[in-house]
Amino acid sequence: MLALLLAFSLEAAIPPTPLAGDWVVDLSVRPDQPYFKGMSLRLEADGRVTGGFYDSEILAGRWKTSKGRTCASFRTTDGQGPYHTSVCQAADGLEGQTWAEHRNFVFLWRAKPATEEDRKAKWW
Repeated sequence: MLALLLAFSLEAAIPPTPLAGDWVVDLSVRPDQPYFKGMSLRLEADGRVTGGFYDSEILAGRWKTSKGRTCASFRTTDGQGPYHTSVCQAADGLEGQTWAEHRNFVFLWRAKPATEEDRKAKWW
């Protein structure tokens, strides 16, 4: 019984992960041509990542907190091939990269927390 109570109190003391939530991902290549997409991340207690990014459901993903930061990796698709994304918390938001082997590119990007206005944007 004591072990069970201790487990519940430890679980309750775990703060929410800094990756969970809605994010505005800045995929701009040029400063004068803004290009944003929405990303929603849910970090499940069993280590899975669910949600969506770039108009695709997250098909498979995992997250972990280690060495003072929380990171996740997941896969989405454009219907032609997979996109592999890795993202970690940063001081002022998130930093990540997305690799599309079938399109021969890697995007390096940053994200900031989404606002209600962001969620109403056409690009969301």
